[in-house]
Amino acid sequence: MLMDCRFVSLDSLGVLRASGPDAVTFLQGQVSNDVARLNAEQSLLAGYHNPQGRVIALLRLIEQAPQEVLAVLPRELIAGVAQRLARFVLRAKVKLSDESSQWTISGVVGTAADTSGVTASLPAALHAAGRSDGAIVVCIAQQPAPRWLVVAPRAAAQPLAGGAKSAPQVWGQLAIASGEPQVYAATSEEFVAQMLNLDVLGAVSFEKGCYTGQEVIARAHYRGRVKRRMQHFVSNEPCTLQPGDAATIADGRLLKVVDAVSLADGRCEFLAVTTMSGESATDGTANTQAGIALVDAQQLPLSYPLPP
Repeated sequence: MLMDCRFVSLDSLGVLRASGPDAVTFLQGQVSNDVARLNAEQSLLAGYHNPQGRVIALLRLIEQAPQEVLAVLPRELIAGVAQRLARFVLRAKVKLSDESSQWTISGVVGTAADTSGVTASLPAALHAAGRSDGAIVVCIAQQPAPRWLVVAPRAAAQPLAGGAKSAPQVWGQLAIASGEPQVYAATSEEFVAQMLNLDVLGAVSFEKGCYTGQEVIARAHYRGRVKRRMQHFVSNEPCTLQPGDAATIADGRLLKVVDAVSLADGRCEFLAVTTMSGESATDGTANTQAGIALVDAQQLPLSYPLPP
């Protein structure tokens, strides 16, 4: 079905470029997904982890050209990620560079009516990549509305122009509704991969070789049920939450906020890591811990099932 669309500027995102004959091999030993599967038509979502398996950053990997990989992530994390990755370059023939100033990043959101037909030519499969007017376009979500990430050279004309523009909050609310995590400076190294549902979202390969944090992530996958996972909530009254905030809800569960967006009526819709409903509410943390806010919130379904 053809879709109408809206355009969103995503200036908070930037680009880290890995280039050289060993770019793919180098990244294969650093991130959680199988980078060998990356090609011009297929992007990858991957986690970059510390040795304890905690997520330093989430990377959207895109093949710009053979031996050239673009990693899209929040600008505030790029310098730190590049510095950490550089420690492992050693003799590998790969160059890491922050190229945020050379690219514009925007989003396309499909809607139910067809008035422009712009999205009809865009990649339809999840994670599929294509080219349009010199830009790289990646399908990053299909529910609750199709969304595409557009990475374009800054010097080029604005790609896919002509549709209505929307605020970044629209993109953020759809990302939260689809259960799409993000990692910011406030939450970097807070969560193990499975806490952010990266295994469910296809951002972790359990068949590839070793990478930083792999032992911890694999142990959680093969040896024990994950007790805490990212889940979807909305507050029942006006409140403000930010990534990294801690709160408790009425059933006593302690939450750590992953991402949040304010709604038009002042309420807050958010993703947070907590125990599954019906399990131990505190997971070893006292409900009455000083400084932890009590939030009147209800749980909403994710757009994908979590493992039992």
